[in-house]
Amino acid sequence: MSKAPYVAAGVALAGAALAVFVILPAETGWDPTGVGESLGLTEIAEPTNMELERGMARMETQEVLTLSDTPLPASEGVTDVWEYELLPFESVEFKYTMPEGQPMTFHWEGTAPLAYDMHAHPFDGGEEVTESYGVAEAQEVNGIYTPAFTGIHGWFWENRTMDNVTLRLEASGAMTQATVFTSAGEIDRPLEGAAEVPEGSVEGHTMQSGES
Repeated sequence: MSKAPYVAAGVALAGAALAVFVILPAETGWDPTGVGESLGLTEIAEPTNMELERGMARMETQEVLTLSDTPLPASEGVTDVWEYELLPFESVEFKYTMPEGQPMTFHWEGTAPLAYDMHAHPFDGGEEVTESYGVAEAQEVNGIYTPAFTGIHGWFWENRTMDNVTLRLEASGAMTQATVFTSAGEIDRPLEGAAEVPEGSVEGHTMQSGES
Protein backbone atom coordinates (compact mmCIF):
# COMPACT_ATOMS: atom_id res chain seq x y z
CA MET A 1 0.00 0.00 0.00
CA SER A 2 1.28 3.45 -0.90
CA LYS A 3 2.54 5.61 1.98
CA ALA A 4 1.52 8.81 0.20
CA PRO A 5 -1.83 9.25 2.03
CA TYR A 6 -0.07 8.87 5.39
CA VAL A 7 2.62 11.36 4.40
CA ALA A 8 -0.01 13.84 3.22
CA ALA A 9 -1.97 13.39 6.43
CA GLY A 10 1.17 13.90 8.48
CA VAL A 11 2.05 17.09 6.62
CA ALA A 12 -1.48 18.41 7.09
CA LEU A 13 -1.37 17.57 10.81
CA ALA A 14 2.00 19.27 11.19
CA GLY A 15 0.66 22.32 9.37
CA ALA A 16 -2.37 22.50 11.64
CA ALA A 17 -0.18 22.16 14.72
CA LEU A 18 2.13 24.89 13.45
CA ALA A 19 -0.85 27.18 12.95
CA VAL A 20 -2.27 26.55 16.44
CA PHE A 21 1.01 26.63 18.34
CA VAL A 22 2.96 29.29 16.40
CA ILE A 23 1.24 31.20 13.62
CA LEU A 24 -2.02 32.16 15.34
CA PRO A 25 -0.39 33.34 18.59
CA ALA A 26 2.18 35.39 16.67
CA GLU A 27 -0.15 36.95 14.10
CA THR A 28 -3.45 37.30 15.98
CA GLY A 29 -2.65 36.90 19.66
CA TRP A 30 -5.06 33.93 19.90
CA ASP A 31 -3.28 31.32 22.00
CA PRO A 32 -5.65 28.42 22.88
CA THR A 33 -2.84 26.15 24.12
CA GLY A 34 -0.78 28.69 26.06
CA VAL A 35 2.35 27.65 24.17
CA GLY A 36 2.47 30.94 22.30
CA GLU A 37 2.62 32.94 25.51
CA SER A 38 5.33 30.72 26.98
CA LEU A 39 7.40 31.21 23.81
CA GLY A 40 6.77 34.95 23.76
CA LEU A 41 4.88 34.76 20.45
CA THR A 42 1.82 36.69 21.64
CA GLU A 43 4.09 39.68 22.20
CA ILE A 44 4.60 39.79 18.43
CA ALA A 45 0.85 40.18 17.82
CA GLU A 46 0.30 42.53 20.76
CA PRO A 47 3.64 44.10 21.63
CA THR A 48 3.93 45.81 24.99
CA ASN A 49 4.00 49.58 24.59
CA MET A 50 6.06 50.62 27.60
CA GLU A 51 5.83 54.31 26.65
CA LEU A 52 2.03 54.13 26.73
CA GLU A 53 2.04 52.20 30.00
CA ARG A 54 4.22 54.88 31.59
CA GLY A 55 2.00 57.64 30.22
CA MET A 56 -1.22 56.03 31.42
CA ALA A 57 0.27 55.52 34.87
CA ARG A 58 1.30 59.18 34.94
CA MET A 59 -2.18 60.39 34.00
CA GLU A 60 -3.74 58.40 36.83
CA THR A 61 -2.01 60.66 39.34
CA GLN A 62 -1.29 63.89 37.44
CA GLU A 63 -3.29 66.13 35.13
CA VAL A 64 -1.27 66.00 31.93
CA LEU A 65 -3.73 65.88 29.04
CA THR A 66 -7.35 67.04 28.88
CA LEU A 67 -9.19 66.50 25.59
CA SER A 68 -12.17 68.46 24.33
CA ASP A 69 -14.80 67.98 21.63
CA THR A 70 -14.31 71.61 20.54
CA PRO A 71 -11.34 74.01 20.33
CA LEU A 72 -10.33 75.54 23.68
CA PRO A 73 -9.36 79.13 24.54
CA ALA A 74 -5.70 79.92 23.86
CA SER A 75 -3.13 79.56 26.63
CA GLU A 76 -0.85 82.43 27.57
CA GLY A 77 2.43 82.51 25.69
CA VAL A 78 3.32 82.15 22.03
CA THR A 79 1.00 81.11 19.22
CA ASP A 80 2.12 78.76 16.46
CA VAL A 81 0.49 77.46 13.30
CA TRP A 82 2.06 74.70 11.21
CA GLU A 83 0.87 72.80 8.15
CA TYR A 84 2.31 69.71 6.49
CA GLU A 85 1.19 67.55 3.59
CA LEU A 86 1.64 63.84 4.16
CA LEU A 87 1.97 61.64 1.09
CA PRO A 88 0.45 58.13 1.11
CA PHE A 89 2.01 56.10 3.95
CA GLU A 90 4.30 58.99 4.89
CA SER A 91 4.89 59.93 8.53
CA VAL A 92 6.17 62.98 10.37
CA GLU A 93 7.04 63.79 13.97
CA PHE A 94 6.64 67.25 15.49
CA LYS A 95 7.91 68.30 18.92
CA TYR A 96 7.83 71.47 21.01
CA THR A 97 10.52 72.13 23.60
CA MET A 98 8.61 72.98 26.78
CA PRO A 99 9.31 73.51 30.49
CA GLU A 100 7.67 71.36 33.13
CA GLY A 101 4.24 72.45 34.33
CA GLN A 102 3.57 75.15 31.69
CA PRO A 103 0.41 74.39 29.66
CA MET A 104 -0.18 74.34 25.91
CA THR A 105 -3.57 74.45 24.20
CA PHE A 106 -3.66 72.69 20.85
CA HIS A 107 -5.89 71.80 17.94
CA TRP A 108 -4.80 69.60 15.06
CA GLU A 109 -6.82 68.41 12.11
CA GLY A 110 -6.21 66.42 8.96
CA THR A 111 -8.11 66.41 5.69
CA ALA A 112 -8.51 62.69 6.45
CA PRO A 113 -7.93 60.55 9.56
CA LEU A 114 -4.34 60.02 10.68
CA ALA A 115 -2.72 57.48 12.97
CA TYR A 116 -1.04 59.36 15.80
CA ASP A 117 0.95 58.98 18.98
CA MET A 118 1.13 61.92 21.40
CA HIS A 119 4.24 61.50 23.51
CA ALA A 120 7.09 63.29 25.26
CA HIS A 121 10.80 62.76 25.90
CA PRO A 122 12.33 64.29 29.05
CA PHE A 123 15.78 65.85 28.98
CA ASP A 124 16.57 63.94 32.17
CA GLY A 125 16.46 60.29 31.09
CA GLY A 126 15.61 60.78 27.41
CA GLU A 127 14.09 58.05 25.29
CA GLU A 128 14.44 55.39 27.98
CA VAL A 129 11.68 57.09 30.01
CA THR A 130 9.54 58.44 27.17
CA GLU A 131 5.85 58.68 28.01
CA SER A 132 2.96 58.34 25.54
CA TYR A 133 -0.45 59.84 26.31
CA GLY A 134 -2.47 58.45 23.45
CA VAL A 135 -2.04 56.11 20.48
CA ALA A 136 -5.03 56.10 18.15
CA GLU A 137 -6.46 57.28 14.84
CA ALA A 138 -8.38 60.52 14.44
CA GLN A 139 -9.07 63.33 12.01
CA GLU A 140 -9.18 66.07 14.64
CA VAL A 141 -8.03 66.42 18.25
CA ASN A 142 -8.41 69.36 20.67
CA GLY A 143 -6.89 69.58 24.11
CA ILE A 144 -4.76 71.21 26.73
CA TYR A 145 -1.46 69.61 27.64
CA THR A 146 0.66 70.30 30.72
CA PRO A 147 4.17 68.79 30.57
CA ALA A 148 5.08 66.49 33.44
CA PHE A 149 8.76 67.26 32.82
CA THR A 150 11.01 69.57 30.81
CA GLY A 151 11.80 68.11 27.41
CA ILE A 152 10.33 67.75 23.92
CA HIS A 153 6.60 67.17 23.59
CA GLY A 154 4.34 66.52 20.62
CA TRP A 155 3.08 64.05 18.09
CA PHE A 156 3.92 61.39 15.57
CA TRP A 157 1.45 61.25 12.66
CA GLU A 158 1.19 58.72 9.86
CA ASN A 159 -0.97 58.78 6.73
CA ARG A 160 -2.18 55.22 6.16
CA THR A 161 -4.25 56.02 3.08
CA MET A 162 -3.54 56.15 -0.65
CA ASP A 163 -4.31 59.88 -0.78
CA ASN A 164 -2.34 62.94 0.29
CA VAL A 165 -3.47 64.31 3.65
CA THR A 166 -2.86 67.89 4.78
CA LEU A 167 -2.28 68.29 8.51
CA ARG A 168 -2.78 71.62 10.32
CA LEU A 169 -1.65 72.23 13.89
CA GLU A 170 -2.53 75.29 15.96
CA ALA A 171 -0.97 75.67 19.41
CA SER A 172 -0.54 78.32 22.07
CA GLY A 173 1.30 78.32 25.36
CA ALA A 174 4.76 77.93 26.84
CA MET A 175 6.44 76.37 23.81
CA THR A 176 9.99 77.67 23.31
CA GLN A 177 11.03 75.95 20.08
CA ALA A 178 9.59 73.54 17.53
CA THR A 179 11.38 70.69 15.76
CA VAL A 180 10.10 68.71 12.79
CA PHE A 181 11.44 65.18 12.30
CA THR A 182 11.07 63.60 8.86
CA SER A 183 12.72 60.72 7.02
CA ALA A 184 15.07 63.31 5.51
CA GLY A 185 16.22 64.65 8.88
CA GLU A 186 15.19 67.23 11.46
CA ILE A 187 14.37 70.90 11.09
CA ASP A 188 14.33 73.42 13.95
CA ARG A 189 11.59 76.05 13.87
CA PRO A 190 12.28 79.04 16.15
CA LEU A 191 9.09 80.52 17.63
CA GLU A 192 8.70 84.29 17.52
CA GLY A 193 8.26 85.80 20.97
CA ALA A 194 9.09 82.58 22.79
CA ALA A 195 10.87 82.50 26.12
CA GLU A 196 14.44 81.25 26.35
CA VAL A 197 14.78 77.61 25.37
CA PRO A 198 15.40 75.36 28.42
CA GLU A 199 18.85 73.82 28.51
CA GLY A 200 19.07 70.15 27.67
CA SER A 201 18.51 67.67 24.87
CA VAL A 202 17.24 64.15 24.33
CA GLU A 203 20.30 62.02 23.73
CA GLY A 204 20.09 60.05 20.50
CA HIS A 205 16.49 60.95 19.66
CA THR A 206 15.47 59.97 16.13
CA MET A 207 12.20 59.95 14.28
CA GLN A 208 9.72 57.43 15.62
CA SER A 209 8.90 54.39 13.52
CA GLY A 210 5.37 53.85 12.29
CA GLU A 211 5.49 50.38 13.87
CA SER A 212 5.84 51.79 17.41
